Amino acid sequence: MKIYNPPYLGEFIKEVYFDELGITEREVAQKLKVAPSTLNRLIKGKTSLSPEMALRLSITLGHTPESWLAMQDNYSLWVAQKELNLDDVEELVSA
Repeated sequence: MKIYNPPYLGEFIKEVYFDELGITEREVAQKLKVAPSTLNRLIKGKTSLSPEMALRLSITLGHTPESWLAMQDNYSLWVAQKELNLDDVEELVSA
């Protein structure tokens, strides 16, 4: 099943937590025990979610680490499907 334009992780965090709850990036970074610049890079899409950050997010913001990683993977796959030309890739057929 193809996903159409899934939300980017940083966009989700910004809208659901920062905007809705009125929490700042700096406050969340302090609770995550990371530098504000580290969280900012994630929010702005300059870096992908690591398993370590997924664990931190699960404690601070809730949800499972797997759900955070799945959100990142869904977005990354969607971007790759849009940008990657697979016309020359061949299927392996067993004899």
